Amino acid sequence: MSVKIRQLEIENVKRVKAVTLTPTENGLTVIGGRNGQGKTSVLDAIAWALGGNKLKPSESQRIGSAAPPSIHIELSNGLVVERKGKSSALHVIDPSGQKAGQQLLDSFIEKLALNLPKFMEARNDEKAETLLQIIGVGDQLAVLDRQEKSLYNQRLEVGRIADRKKKHAEELAWYPDAPAEPVSASDLIKRQQAILAKNADNQRKRDMLESLKDQQTRIDVELDKLEAKKKALINERTAVTADINSAETASVNWQDESTGELEQDIANIDAINTKVRANAEKNRVQAEADELAGQYGDLTQQIESVKEQRMKLLDSADMPLPGLSVQDGELTYNGQKWDCMSGAEQLQVATAIVRKLNPDCGFVLMDKLEQMDPETLAAFGKWLEGEGLQVIATRVGTDDTCSIIIEDGYIKEDRPQEVPQSAPKAETPKWTPGTF
Repeated sequence: MSVKIRQLEIENVKRVKAVTLTPTENGLTVIGGRNGQGKTSVLDAIAWALGGNKLKPSESQRIGSAAPPSIHIELSNGLVVERKGKSSALHVIDPSGQKAGQQLLDSFIEKLALNLPKFMEARNDEKAETLLQIIGVGDQLAVLDRQEKSLYNQRLEVGRIADRKKKHAEELAWYPDAPAEPVSASDLIKRQQAILAKNADNQRKRDMLESLKDQQTRIDVELDKLEAKKKALINERTAVTADINSAETASVNWQDESTGELEQDIANIDAINTKVRANAEKNRVQAEADELAGQYGDLTQQIESVKEQRMKLLDSADMPLPGLSVQDGELTYNGQKWDCMSGAEQLQVATAIVRKLNPDCGFVLMDKLEQMDPETLAAFGKWLEGEGLQVIATRVGTDDTCSIIIEDGYIKEDRPQEVPQSAPKAETPKWTPGTF
């Protein structure tokens, strides 16, 4: 069972003159009153008594009081805690008869339960770290956070390089009419020489044809002159004619080819190869950009995987309050970061976390509860009752949301009534009537 405050008696601490209070076991005990009446002094007295001299007010004794501070607190575990006398030394009375002191109190009292503002004023990352440690996933989450950060940085760098490569590729020249591979001058010259050789062979054949025609003419002349030799020459002529027919048939395929295009290519080889190299560079840079884009996508998937693991880890954790989580190293409640929570939500979150820090401590001191409206205050009280948690709080006001009202250092009902001074009695004459 968690330890709670059953009863407390405070005298002459700060603004308190004399207050005796029995707090509600589960739920809210609201100390109301106007400013400067001693509400916060009650909380400071409890914190000092239970938390040690580190929480002692700088001016603990009530101004104008001749008597020293006196604090008497009875706890639900049977311990009685007192601070009395000039030294205000701590006395812990153990019902078992054993000696006890601050060390025993520290074993079950959570320091932040006595000083809730310390938690509320901490940095957002410190609040988140406190939550992660108490639910037992701080170390695991730290590993995932580092992994996510590393992947994010890698992806960021890859993305930057990919963007630069893409822009570089877009800026490079592109020649759609250029061949895929650089042109070789020696290959072009060889092709030119082959064509020239073929053309020379064709010319040789043409020359041969002309020679055969001349020979035929001479033979015809000889036939005219040498009729006698006609038969022999006819045979020779028949053979020659056959050769002529064969050559003329073949001459259809003797088409000369132009070397002009090759000569132009040879002349422009440097320009062509410049275009080829430019296209190759553009393709290379674009390929690198595409590869980096793929890496960027892979890293994005890895980051999402880490985030999913992180969410599963937090979802499976035993949170002190539904809706609590940690995002980007900061505490969140129902998706809202600390500075976006209402004052009431901040108090509820802080109370739940402080309770979880030390379940043996069943109470929390809370100042300035006036930031909650009556409806929110009632809902907060019901939540505390369901949690079995005791909260002693202060609130500026004197309405029915307050459990007690502090007025001039007293509980209003217990404040001593001022005795009105009686009218002065008429002085008895010192003379006797009729006597002068």
